[in-house]
Amino acid sequence: MEKFTKLISQAVPLSIENVDTDQIIPARFLKATSKIGFGENLFRDWRYNADGSKKESFVLNDNKYSGKVLVAGENFGCGSSREHAAWALEDYGFKVIISSYFADIFKGNALNNGLLPIQITKEKLTKLLEFLKDNPKAELQVDLENQVLLLEAIQLNESFDIDPYKKMCLINGHDDIDFLISKKETIEAFETQKH
Repeated sequence: MEKFTKLISQAVPLSIENVDTDQIIPARFLKATSKIGFGENLFRDWRYNADGSKKESFVLNDNKYSGKVLVAGENFGCGSSREHAAWALEDYGFKVIISSYFADIFKGNALNNGLLPIQITKEKLTKLLEFLKDNPKAELQVDLENQVLLLEAIQLNESFDIDPYKKMCLINGHDDIDFLISKKETIEAFETQKH
């Protein structure tokens, strides 16, 4: 995983509530076991018509919006526990997802795959979504080390919570296995002492 400390990026406003994992990545695309390539089918049924042409009305197909931050409506990532939803978001290029509520399993899957889910109040989320719709070039600042989300134009200066272990993993670019490997010398020293 890439190391994550700070991010300054434009954002994509997805003003839809109750986005479940089947909408993020439909079940028919779950046959692959590699994390690569899922981004092209992110929000597949919302992004494309049956003939494969892009739906111009969908926000990811609107050229005025781009960035590594997805600002979504309330209750993002509900539904099944599929990890592929996090794979698709990360493979598409998102690094941060902002909502007023995340399903617990989705939140865990996101953190395990290098995505930072940031939860803010519903009122601040509504204000942020409305601002971004009219100001697509606005840049959000995400400071993981200090756990702060900033957007000066609307006086957004929001602290966010994150599990300390997951924070450390993101900052160091570690998944759980990388973390264990980083402790190899300590583990070997412990094992040597034990014998």
